Amino acid sequence: MLNFSSKSERPPAGAPGFRAYVVGDVHGRLDLLEQLLARIHSELQRHPAAKALLVFVGDLIDRGPSSAHVIERLRTYRREGIQPIFILGNHEEVLLRILRGESQLITKWRWFGGAECLQSYGVEPEQLAQLSDDEALAVVRGAIPKKHVQFLESFADSCRFGDYLFVHAGIRPGVELDQQSQADLRWIREPFLLDESDHGFVVVHGHTISPEVQDHSNRIGIDTGAYRTGVLTALAIEGSDHWFIDTRPNSQNETAPRN
Repeated sequence: MLNFSSKSERPPAGAPGFRAYVVGDVHGRLDLLEQLLARIHSELQRHPAAKALLVFVGDLIDRGPSSAHVIERLRTYRREGIQPIFILGNHEEVLLRILRGESQLITKWRWFGGAECLQSYGVEPEQLAQLSDDEALAVVRGAIPKKHVQFLESFADSCRFGDYLFVHAGIRPGVELDQQSQADLRWIREPFLLDESDHGFVVVHGHTISPEVQDHSNRIGIDTGAYRTGVLTALAIEGSDHWFIDTRPNSQNETAPRN
């Protein structure tokens, strides 16, 4: 777990001296990623931050048309004053498990977004249907550059940022943070989504699509379904302020940074 923690009192606050931009599930939408990055960069020019984190909560790949291009864009992302952080989502987990030898997952993966991912790497999914599991695995391994695999393998499970915790899916309520399972961090929905208890931090997550940001006292869900809605959302946190940026035409930030 990456840790940028602080001992803050309510209302929740980010780590002192930092601003964080936390981006929801991109799912292969390079076009929306570029739009959102442009808006974040523009805001940083208008309202500079001493130090900025750019956090992606996972599911960069699958479903949308440009998984390979999203990975290459973010693998090579460099911008002065911004530290990128990447959290592993369940879709990246499945791909890595396949590449490590779980070839029996390929068919299921193709049906929940892997087909589009394969096409972005130049592989027609129908081609794999005619092959054995081992033959299909060889094709997948041959299509995805080693640098992309190494990049995905470098992703963290979570990131603590002051009074916030950034994860892909959520946490198991009532379980200490250091005892949380990777499966829950990457896959959980219930009972997390219905739980209203104070976790000791605000959980910022993607994974579960909602038409609008879910801004609750104990969790903030930022997966606005980019691959099918065209809306990719980022949560910005600085001190005790937080606000949202998204790719909707003519959208306005809900709260402007104070500096």
